[in-house]
Amino acid sequence: MKGKKNVNKNKQEPNNYRLLVLNEETYEEKFSLRLSKLNVLAYSVLISLFIMTITTFIIFFTPVKEYVPGYDTTAIRFQAIDNLQKLDTLVAELENNEQYILSLKSLLSGEEFENKYQSRSELAKVDLSELDVKINIEDSVLRKLVEREDKFNVIESQFNPINISLESPVSGFISEKFSITEKHYGIDIVLKEETPVKSVADGIVILSEWTINSGYTVAVYHKNKLMTVYKHNKSSKVSQGDFVQSGEIIALSGNTGELTTGPHLHFELWDDKGPINPEDLISF
Repeated sequence: MKGKKNVNKNKQEPNNYRLLVLNEETYEEKFSLRLSKLNVLAYSVLISLFIMTITTFIIFFTPVKEYVPGYDTTAIRFQAIDNLQKLDTLVAELENNEQYILSLKSLLSGEEFENKYQSRSELAKVDLSELDVKINIEDSVLRKLVEREDKFNVIESQFNPINISLESPVSGFISEKFSITEKHYGIDIVLKEETPVKSVADGIVILSEWTINSGYTVAVYHKNKLMTVYKHNKSSKVSQGDFVQSGEIIALSGNTGELTTGPHLHFELWDDKGPINPEDLISF
């Protein structure tokens, strides 16, 4: 009975191991470590925690974190900011282009449209009858001299809203001037029929066809969102999509369309905000 108890007791005792590091030549013990299931588990946990701590430190406090999938890098953040700025610019450009397209459709169809220059024109109205202004001959002569010098001044005005050099489409007498209040969004230039009509600047023809009110009409799109319109022509010399250069003949003047009272050219100048007085930018 005693022998059986000893055997059962030996079976219940845990197996312990020892890790030894010996000198290969002398078999001298250099290092020993007592191993058990509890020790192995404790060592494994400590080593795992150490590896996890080092890995976490490397990922969060070194540039290695930029290689982790899903983590945004400095370059990505800068790119996101740049994309937001471009998006804002595109939205603003889209709104301006929509306004420009609506104005162009209204121009061609003769409908009403919201003119962004309207407020500026209204502010410019002043009742001069209440002002006590005495103008003598010397002032009038000086004013004419200044106007003549400014008209042929080679230095471009800083108030030029389009910043582009334009030349006159024809030479003739202006019978009706630009007037927003009277809804006359251009100028009428009296001239003989079949007078060559020239493009005021380089551009692309976006319209060249017959209309009931304006007869043969040509519209040219230039840089800086500028558009010129030439109406009541006898014939057109260009087609839609053609590229024209400054001074190139695009039509022959005439007296076509229902809204005409004689041979003349109705010339209009537009940008993305509305019509512009051609006499402010072109010497006729």
